[in-house]
Amino acid sequence: MKSKAPLLLMEQMIMLLVFAFAAALCLQAFVKSDNISRRSEARDRAATLCQNIAETIRANGGDAGEALRTVTGQCLAAEDGSFEARFDGNWNLIEAGKSLGVGDQYYFAWTNEIDSEVPGLGKEEVYVESVAPADGEITRIFELEVAWQEEVDGSGG
Repeated sequence: MKSKAPLLLMEQMIMLLVFAFAAALCLQAFVKSDNISRRSEARDRAATLCQNIAETIRANGGDAGEALRTVTGQCLAAEDGSFEARFDGNWNLIEAGKSLGVGDQYYFAWTNEIDSEVPGLGKEEVYVESVAPADGEITRIFELEVAWQEEVDGSGG
């Protein structure tokens, strides 16, 4: 009578390969779901930040710089008249003088004035951008516009 040991060993190796393949598929699914979760969390935080800044701009009568400083604790003025606040990958505020490292995740909150073309109506664009750590690609995560009434002089000019 022949021994069945080689057949048993072959079955065990096949089962081991099946389990290794299943583990690889599960690991891939977990990594993908973690990436989706991180993107969703970033989008949620960006939406909340934009809404807070927009409401503060409206409450301040259009002072975007002061609104950004009130909400984030930071307001850096750009040359084009816009304002920004910088955050690291964990949404911690980055100090104004600190340089940004290469290969790290960053978020930027921006405000830009928009010409409303209507007298007495001020408009501002508020948005958050993400800088990818791998290639430095900038992606706009969330944006909205805020409008408020301004005083118009009664002289018609």
